[in-house]
Amino acid sequence: MARYTGPRWKLSRRLGISLSGTGKELKRPYPPGQHGANQRRKLSEYGVQLQEKQKLRFMYGLNEKQFRTLFDKAGKMKGIHGENFMKLLESRLDNLVYRLGLARTRSQARQLVVHRHITVNGKKVDRPSFKVSIGDVISLREKSRNLDVVKEALAERTFLPEYLSFDENKLEGTFSRIPERDELPAEINERQIVEFYSR
Repeated sequence: MARYTGPRWKLSRRLGISLSGTGKELKRPYPPGQHGANQRRKLSEYGVQLQEKQKLRFMYGLNEKQFRTLFDKAGKMKGIHGENFMKLLESRLDNLVYRLGLARTRSQARQLVVHRHITVNGKKVDRPSFKVSIGDVISLREKSRNLDVVKEALAERTFLPEYLSFDENKLEGTFSRIPERDELPAEINERQIVEFYSR
């Protein structure tokens, strides 16, 4: 299944989660459509697990194959499967570019990476799925430092996670440590995702 390119606001309302991170999509907190406000159907256990999986998958912008591959990789690591999975998602390059405030959304961060505006430890990287290691330095190419989209994103940034540090002058950030579970999206119940794939 290819990456989702349809209307993201409708998808956000259907899943009940802000996929852009701004929360603007949820001004009307019910599913889209003519009868969205009147829907009272109760989801089955499978439906709840599927919805939780879709929330996380669309939040990070992965297709099904990438998502499952990363899930299986997390299962081979020491520790709690669900938490390891979320930590792997969080250490993707496109996500960290977004977290540093160099882009307003993860899809915009993905575009910056694909168009070779981002470097890791001084080397150009054009794979959004690139796994960033502890201590790696993420920065903009010299020619890309005056991009309007980056300036606008930095001006709108209101929060920087504690597991990242950012130098405003050099426009570069460092992945200082692996995030703790309480620093990751609280609206996701990763145990439901583990149970979904364990069926």
